[in-house]
Amino acid sequence: MESILGEYPRGKGKVRMEEKESRELKLEEAFEMLEETVAALEREDISLEESFQIYKQGMELLKKCNSSIDMVEKKVLVLNENGETNEF
Repeated sequence: MESILGEYPRGKGKVRMEEKESRELKLEEAFEMLEETVAALEREDISLEESFQIYKQGMELLKKCNSSIDMVEKKVLVLNENGETNEF
């Protein structure tokens, strides 16, 4: 996912989305980026156009998170009452 805005404000510095997205995102990093997306959308000085672009990026990131969670769920094995393992 290519970032339209390129960066979100974060504390004292800025996080470049392209740097994180150029490699495989860990789920924790993706959640952190979603939090940054929400924070960016809550800013009062954001234009309507910027908010739509950030929202679109956030939704694409959310799809990646959901896909990652689905893959993990498929890999989890559940032990049933008979002591046998079944896929989750």
